[in-house]
Amino acid sequence: MQQKPKQNPTQYPERNLGGAFQQIWGWCMGTEIVFWMVGVYVCVGTFAAESMLSDLLANQTPLPPPPQTKPNIVIIFMDDMGYADIGSFGAKDYPTPHLDRLAKEGRIFTNFYVSQAVCSASRASLLTGCYNVRIGIHGALNHRAVHGIAERETTIAELLKSKGYATCCVGKWHLGHHPKFLPTRHGFDHYFGLPYSNDMWPHHPTAGKNYPPLPLLEDERIVDTDLTAEDQQQLTRRYTERAVQFIQTNQDQPFFLYLAHTMVHVPLAVSDQFRGKSGRGLFADVMMEIDWSVGQILRALEKQGLGKKTLVFFSSDNGPWLSYGDHAGSAGPLREGKGTTFEGGVRVPAIFWWPGVIPAGTQCHSPAMTIDILPTVAFLVGAELPPEPIDGRNIWPLLVGPADTPSPQEAYYFYWGRHLQAVRMGRWKLHFPHKYQTLAGQPGGTGGTPAPYKTAEIGLALFDLQTDPGETTNLADQHPEIVAKIQTLADKIRAELGDSATGQKGIGCREPGQLQPGDLRWDWQPGRPLLLQPTVHKQE
Repeated sequence: MQQKPKQNPTQYPERNLGGAFQQIWGWCMGTEIVFWMVGVYVCVGTFAAESMLSDLLANQTPLPPPPQTKPNIVIIFMDDMGYADIGSFGAKDYPTPHLDRLAKEGRIFTNFYVSQAVCSASRASLLTGCYNVRIGIHGALNHRAVHGIAERETTIAELLKSKGYATCCVGKWHLGHHPKFLPTRHGFDHYFGLPYSNDMWPHHPTAGKNYPPLPLLEDERIVDTDLTAEDQQQLTRRYTERAVQFIQTNQDQPFFLYLAHTMVHVPLAVSDQFRGKSGRGLFADVMMEIDWSVGQILRALEKQGLGKKTLVFFSSDNGPWLSYGDHAGSAGPLREGKGTTFEGGVRVPAIFWWPGVIPAGTQCHSPAMTIDILPTVAFLVGAELPPEPIDGRNIWPLLVGPADTPSPQEAYYFYWGRHLQAVRMGRWKLHFPHKYQTLAGQPGGTGGTPAPYKTAEIGLALFDLQTDPGETTNLADQHPEIVAKIQTLADKIRAELGDSATGQKGIGCREPGQLQPGDLRWDWQPGRPLLLQPTVHKQE
């Protein structure tokens, strides 16, 4: 792994302030010390000093120390799974015993978010600790994309490799399909899976003519040039077998497994063992097979004696794709779904499991987000944070502390594309005027064919998510002071990350990686067989 310069120490004060300064802050509730701190802030007058002071004021509770043993890290990341699609979050139509066990023996997060409710954008944030708009990854990349995750960005895999971890990515990648963007170039020792979504193929129900055959990759080689519907039925099982094999092979060293399931993204596919098993339709069958997969992972960990040495994180990249109706999941009481900044799009189920460390059968109701995973992992393994600025914060206190432990983030920001549409601050969420896609009360599609969305619009709207998670009652007129405070926060993030609605370009945004002349590229064209070997990219 390439050596990278050390990070600005003001970004994460709980790790970088130094012992003496931390001791001072531990008892700085005295008037003189507070005035001394404010004096530093006024005299320095920089963004870094402002960030340090606000972070310190927001984090007055002591940071729980990490366990002495560095854990294995397993991330199981679903695709298009809704908030209410597993038993511990409200699913009733099918059993999910292994996921229920994960929740019973771990901690569920009831207010957990993704940065943006669409594939590539969401995954970019999970793996880098950055809002996707900061690193230039938007939407869902397909075979025509000539960009992807930049070399300058540090992934969780690269961070853990710096501490001696074996690393493996199994499943959907979706951060660029050309060789320079693949997992093996960004910290993963091994990769097995699809380069992008499983509906980006000639059998798409409405746009099949736009896609080439769907490939299956191993490391940087194509091992299947044309996945069929029958092949997709085996994906969950094949992914699970690879994940278990990786655990077995690396049982004697620390490891990071990133299992990014293709399901429950359409087209839904399930093996013969689970087809019809639920009696409640194909979606339920698929979820039962996913639950089986989780059970296989837990079984492999425990068989190797690694259960109490492993942190497992289970979540989804965004909410349900509601237009697909009976082939889509459920957001439960939340409003809308994938492709929106409403709660049904960006709030996802989340479970953290680490027996003997994370309190069993507990819940956290404080907001958190996928951007917070990387700095939390860094804290647990004693790794340096990335040299480039990131947006996540260490949420270890939320994993092991009291249920009411406050979030280390003052607010979370929700973009659609480059448009800042909503901000969550504590119990409050403010939507700025924006258009959005909705079924408007109409049923979704059937049998894998989507129903058309309608376009709706929301004005300035403030919701109290503690009492109104469905975002039904606009309280903006009753709480102008809350609106004003959130608008001030929004102005700050617009200066940093931009906003297409106001025409602002953020000073903190970075470009994604781009194909350069001489780089290897996959030249995949609709209607043609896939080339087995990459070609050399030329300047267009």
